[in-house]
Amino acid sequence: MPTALVTGTSTGIGLATAVGLATAGHRVVATMRDPRRADALLAAAEAAGVEVEVAALDVTDAAASAELVARLGTIDVLVNNAGQGSLGTLEQLDDAALQAQLDVNYLAVARLTRLVLPGMRAAGSGRIVTVTSVGGAVGQPFADAYCAAKFAVEGLMQSLAPVAARFGVTVSIVEPAAVGSAFVANVAGRDRAASDDPYAPLLAAYLERTSAAFAAAQTPEGAAGVIVEAATTSAPRFRWQTSDAAVAFAGLSLADLDGSRVLNQTAGWLGTP
Repeated sequence: MPTALVTGTSTGIGLATAVGLATAGHRVVATMRDPRRADALLAAAEAAGVEVEVAALDVTDAAASAELVARLGTIDVLVNNAGQGSLGTLEQLDDAALQAQLDVNYLAVARLTRLVLPGMRAAGSGRIVTVTSVGGAVGQPFADAYCAAKFAVEGLMQSLAPVAARFGVTVSIVEPAAVGSAFVANVAGRDRAASDDPYAPLLAAYLERTSAAFAAAQTPEGAAGVIVEAATTSAPRFRWQTSDAAVAFAGLSLADLDGSRVLNQTAGWLGTP
């Protein structure tokens, strides 16, 4: 039975992905910062007739990440799902706010990916699926720090993909648009909406538009279905969107929606296989 490590599974997309991979026949190790919040995940797994293993992990903790990967041994699928949003334009963001976004959305992803690569490379197989965002393709007002971190992680994964492929390891990214989950409630800087500053009218307009988008949000289960497909398909590709809205929005910046044009070109930079 292949082992899948999924981060950020207490709610939303991560929860549904963990259950989906277990249903697809994987041993799933589902991580969250506080295992006391595992009730919803365990209830969903029980309802689906599957089991998942819950493990405590703050993905920004380098030592804990290394310890978990070492304890699990061979990991066949890594789903980098844990993340956090941020609200604020650059002038409102101090260095700590910028660093916090990089720590969760970029550096933690890079670290876990680096930790599982030796085992996957030795096995000659493996899947690394990173949940980014349409915000990793299209910069958005007042999402400066978040989009910057997501752009960074997409660049990392697109650079890694052709090299990892030479060792049988498939690297993919999944770009959701608005998803109905607890993600928005956990966005850093939401209190700025009440600030009386020069940006307040612009922020209010942005939040009104965002509220409308989330009113028609995709379900976590719908987004998770695409992640599970990316992790299990016999025809993998680099870039996935989770809904028609995500395709349309990412398409504002991307003509290469499945990532094949870029990877076919960059793979050639490595010489003949």
